[in-house]
Amino acid sequence: MTPESRQFWSKSIVTEAIGGIPYRIYADRPHRISELFSFASFWGDRPYVIQGDRVLTFAGLRDASGSKALQLQRSGIAAGDRVMILGWNSPDWVVNFWAVVRLGAVPVLGNAWWSPEEIEYAIYFTEPKLVLADDRCAGRVSQSLLTEAWGGEAGTGEAPDVTVPDDENAPAVIIFTSGTEGRAKAVVLAHRSFIASMMMMMHITRRLPYDVSAPKSEICLHTGPLFHIGGPHAMMRGVVSGNTLVFPSGRFSTSEALELIEKHRIERWTAVPTMLTRLLDDEGIATRDLGSLRSIGMGGAPVHRELLDRVRKQLPGVDARVAIGYGLSENAGQATAASAENALRKPGSSGRPLPLVEISFKEREGLPDGEILLRSPTQMLGYFGNPNSPIDADGWLHTGDLGKLDDEGLLWITGRCKDIIIRGGENIAPAAVERALTGISAVAEAAVLGIPHPDLGEEVAAFVVIREDSEATAETLSAELRRTLASFAVPSRWHIQYEPLPTNQTGKVERKALLELLREGPQPEE
Repeated sequence: MTPESRQFWSKSIVTEAIGGIPYRIYADRPHRISELFSFASFWGDRPYVIQGDRVLTFAGLRDASGSKALQLQRSGIAAGDRVMILGWNSPDWVVNFWAVVRLGAVPVLGNAWWSPEEIEYAIYFTEPKLVLADDRCAGRVSQSLLTEAWGGEAGTGEAPDVTVPDDENAPAVIIFTSGTEGRAKAVVLAHRSFIASMMMMMHITRRLPYDVSAPKSEICLHTGPLFHIGGPHAMMRGVVSGNTLVFPSGRFSTSEALELIEKHRIERWTAVPTMLTRLLDDEGIATRDLGSLRSIGMGGAPVHRELLDRVRKQLPGVDARVAIGYGLSENAGQATAASAENALRKPGSSGRPLPLVEISFKEREGLPDGEILLRSPTQMLGYFGNPNSPIDADGWLHTGDLGKLDDEGLLWITGRCKDIIIRGGENIAPAAVERALTGISAVAEAAVLGIPHPDLGEEVAAFVVIREDSEATAETLSAELRRTLASFAVPSRWHIQYEPLPTNQTGKVERKALLELLREGPQPEE
């Protein structure tokens, strides 16, 4: 790493006013994510992205993204313009992202799972000047907007000469929330949002650029969609740290994940707990050499002690190196992180606030825990085209999540404000019931919903995946729950199966699909 590049970075934290509100922030930092791209030259011919037989090196990224940026510039794209990227994980997706960034334009990360109607709405709403869509998505997009090919020839090394304002508070990326109900909102994140978030994670893991040398770079399995918040983070951290990102060929498959870990000697994998549980359940795990896997990052759902114990037993190379955190797109990702020691000692906690993050709580009437509020320079500028913001006048982001801090400063997520089930006047947090269910040895997965009840207002419905060697029933599970839960919190409607629960593209359980399961024939408690 050159002395010039080291000047960008600092562990020193100062207080600066952003929009008149004081925030904690690193004193020395890059101001635009395009500045991060200079690190690609340092890593040369090291692989940056691998997918199947395709290998994109850092040198190849520099050349291909430069050529693509020139094409976009000749098509009229300039700094500040919005360009939608609509496709599945691939080296071309990565090249297109960096090409847009190098022009000073704003990538709008479309969801490749969208229907034609959803794509049409997102384009109408965010008004991109151009849409770049891969072959699988192009048929769902108006041809009038597809003025550039998705992929391209090998780069020539040329790149556009672009001068953009040095404004870290300008829009950098627009990313859509991955809610399971209703229209997704377009989250506008500033350059500051991503850089502050990335620096916090690299700070606590001792991987800021002056700590990095070639041997410390990692080979990472990336199983989440690039169009969600983890995608840009993986790409940005990759160019700074020299990490290699390995993409599966398509939607998450445990057999392919096992094959990729063994073949590419994967060292780090970030996943939601559902993915990890299913990988550990795959019978093929016993025949694979997974000794290279040294760490696993998890978020998106509570992580229970049983899962951590299984990791230590079945993935001894990982042992206790499981990183757990809490975050959301509106905060540009992670806000807290649990050390391996805390994850084992206090399973279920989400760790302590990251260095720049302040946490507060807003009392909610009738609820024992408060709504989690976050204040950090990582937070979004707002929702595109929507004046209603969850960020208040004092800079606090109202997350909609319920939680509390324990006496050690560890954050515990206890539910969602809107997800609280009110049964006969009693408030029930679905997350608490789910934790109790997954603490039962017969249960592999569980999800809990509130459904209408003519007398009580709502009742508790449980959707449970039991292990293959189990014969658990609604009656036996109810009896187990009564040992740890109040009687009103024990589910009265059940759907029990051996097949995995339906999930969305990020591995989170699809709540709407669960209601369909219930209509097909729930098992009432006798």
